[in-house]
Order: sequence, then structure tokens, then C-alpha cells
Amino acid sequence: MLVIEGLTRRFGSKVAVDNASLTIEPGSFVGVIGRSGAGKSTLLRMLNRLQEPSAGRISWNGKDITGLRDAELRDWRARCAMIFQQFNLVGRLDVLTNVLMGRLNHAPVARSLLKLWTREDRILAMSALEQFDIANLAAQRAETLSGGQQQRVAICRALVQEPELVLADEPIASLDPRNTKLVMDALLRLNKHFGITVICNLHDLDIAKDYCDRLVGMAQGCIIFDDAPEALTEAAARELYGLEAHEAMTILPPEPMREAGLAAVA
Repeated sequence: MLVIEGLTRRFGSKVAVDNASLTIEPGSFVGVIGRSGAGKSTLLRMLNRLQEPSAGRISWNGKDITGLRDAELRDWRARCAMIFQQFNLVGRLDVLTNVLMGRLNHAPVARSLLKLWTREDRILAMSALEQFDIANLAAQRAETLSGGQQQRVAICRALVQEPELVLADEPIASLDPRNTKLVMDALLRLNKHFGITVICNLHDLDIAKDYCDRLVGMAQGCIIFDDAPEALTEAAARELYGLEAHEAMTILPPEPMREAGLAAVA
């Protein structure tokens, strides 16, 4: 269980996240929604400790995360995998090697520095690629792939970390509708098939309502909505997005997309 208590992040006089408190059950798929600048990315980066909280506390299964340092912090970042908007792959390296980077924390320091992967590591990486139907891309350089393919490679890299929690920071922001669906289906598979807790920052409300079982809405650094997707009314959306509300709500049909994602899990 992830517990966030009074989490705050200040940048000078600006408060990016203001006294955020949440409890997230294991196995949840939580969508964090809100307009650009609402504090969504800062919240996720604090959970992974890529940014330090100015105040507050994070705990996972009763263990304090906010005070971790050195090896314990590296171990937490392996258990709490991060998926970024811009993929964070090494473009000149092949897909398989990029996925294997997720195994670095599972290898002795000397072997990880030399990237001497074991047979078991390679089998695990190939299995992850097969899970998301991109094993045929294993030998290709990452920079030759489409955005959707690169994001699925990033999801495979997260999976081989053997995480308990995956944080996805606007993973579909730069993708077309087809690749958006492929990536969201992949995240849904992480959650439903592997039982991994997923927290995903999303701008599109229809996609968030379609895939997530809980929505957390942020505005000006504060959490102002926390409920099931069906509880998100147009009035609540306007409170979150203001004049941008109509842009955040697309015409994508909700139910068929979710059914297709769940069918891929089955």
C-alpha cells in the first residue's frame, strides 16, 4: 500500500504540489488528471524520489520512502519503475539492450557496469518483449522505432525491473490515437495480468475514465478530486480544467477501448 501524507514541493515561492495526501491500494490503476502545470509530474517524480519533497511523507507497505539514501534508494527506484513521456531510451542501442537496462539493479556492481547480462536476464527481457508483441524488434536500434513502439519498449524495461509499482508520466502525450491505444493497453496489461500497481498521469479525460479504476484530479498543486471514474461529472471536469475542459474530453468511444484492453489481458 502506498501512503502519501502532506506531500509538498516548493520551487522558491512557487508551490508545485501543496499538501497532497492519498492512500493507494495494491493492484490499483490510478489516473492522475489535470491541466498542464497542475503538479501531476512533480507528484510522480517525488514518489520515485527524482525530486525531493519539501515536506510530507511517503511510505510503501509501512516503510518510509522519504528518507531512503544510496543503495536503499536505488532499490526503491527498481521497485518503483518510472515510464517517461519521452521514453528515455538509448537510441543508438538495440531494443533488447534497452530492455536489459531494467536489470541493472539486479546484478552485482561490476557486472552491471560492464553490462554482462546473464542468460536468465536475456530470457526475461525477450519474454517481456513477447508479452507486448514486439519481440521481432529486439535487434533494431531504438531510434528507428515509432513513438508507440519506443514507449512499449520502455514498458518492457520497467517490467523486467520486477516492480511493485509503475509510475507513468504522460506516456501517451506525443502519440497518435492508434499508438495511444497500444500503450494504454500495455499499461492495463501490466496492471491486470501482472498485478502491478499503476499510477498514470493523463491529460485526456475520456482515456483516463476508460482505463483507470480511480481518478485523482489536481489543480494548482492541490488534490481536488479523488473518486471512481463514473463520479467525474462535467462540472468536476470544468473545475479541474477550466476553459481547457473541452480540449481534455475527446470523442473516443470509452467502452469498446476498455473492452479491447481487457481482452488483450485475458
